[in-house]
Amino acid sequence: MSPNTPRPTPPPADILIVDDTPANLQLLAGMLRERGYKVRPAPGGETALRAAAASPPDLVLLDITMPGMDGYEVCRRLKADPRLRDIPVLFISALTETDDKVRAFQAGGVDYVGKPFQLEEVEARVRTHLELRRHRLELENNYARLTELEKLRDSLTHMVAHDMKSPLLAVQLSLDVLRFSLPREDAGITEILETARASLNSVVQMITQMIDVSRLEAGQLLLERAPADLGEIAEEMLAKHRPLATERKLALDAPAPVTAEIDADLIRRVLANLVGNAIKFTRSTGHVTVSVRADGAVARVEVRDDGPGIAPELHAKIFEKFGQVQDHKAHLGSGLGLTFCKMAIEAHGGAIGVLSTQGSGSTFWFTVPLQG
Repeated sequence: MSPNTPRPTPPPADILIVDDTPANLQLLAGMLRERGYKVRPAPGGETALRAAAASPPDLVLLDITMPGMDGYEVCRRLKADPRLRDIPVLFISALTETDDKVRAFQAGGVDYVGKPFQLEEVEARVRTHLELRRHRLELENNYARLTELEKLRDSLTHMVAHDMKSPLLAVQLSLDVLRFSLPREDAGITEILETARASLNSVVQMITQMIDVSRLEAGQLLLERAPADLGEIAEEMLAKHRPLATERKLALDAPAPVTAEIDADLIRRVLANLVGNAIKFTRSTGHVTVSVRADGAVARVEVRDDGPGIAPELHAKIFEKFGQVQDHKAHLGSGLGLTFCKMAIEAHGGAIGVLSTQGSGSTFWFTVPLQG
């Protein structure tokens, strides 16, 4: 649509008026028609419910005291219908006791106007609730569009990541062949190949995380649970990272075996993420400690570092999908690494979080149920 093209005029709001008194119906219908509304009068509850079911209105003006079916019951039936439950119902009644008004709101009404009513008041309340309904519907439509766009983005991300993984693995294999084929004495070439291989490994790891986050969200990544000692897994991950830690001290604090029913490969990757981040944000002579304890019915694993710490307002952000955050000292979060950790731990029925303040290091922790 061109910016200069006038927007189409929306149809008039459809109002269903329910009252067993013909004079009230005529008065309200005439007043609302004069103000541009589409009006459908209904002399009783059964007629109103049939009319609403046939063509849902935008708003209902509803009397309480009617023969056969009173307004409370009409409102309850409207709210019991999934197609009609969100339609605002305004009660108009000569009943003025507080209990009557409370019953009206308990039945699902959004407003209450006493009889004899003032036409200006009724019209003002009708206009207000129609405007609120319009805004709510716009929000729901916008949310639906955003949800659809997010699904499209996730599908595209998954497809691109999946298609990229095979050629990148081929490049990785080629680098390995080159590394073993070239003369060992050429330190410069060896260093270049090692740098290229390390960078490629990081890209492959990020792509794997993207694919696995997508599978976890879709419930397609099934856990292969088996009893495993979390202390042994932690030591394995620390040993793997020690060559990358340079002068940093990596230590394990696991005084006793802690066995849990877990998918060991997923937990290894969770710990690899947490230990890797701890090393990344710890100064070159700092310390990283992994502790493993049984805590009641769960196993608790903590990864502590003495890095710059994370401001409390960023604690939730770093676990969000694509939730990279930046402070004045460090780039926090990998975009998907911590998201993968959160989803993998929650898939085990556990929990994950961080304890940290700026300047005092960080402790990333997670819990998983102990072996039953």
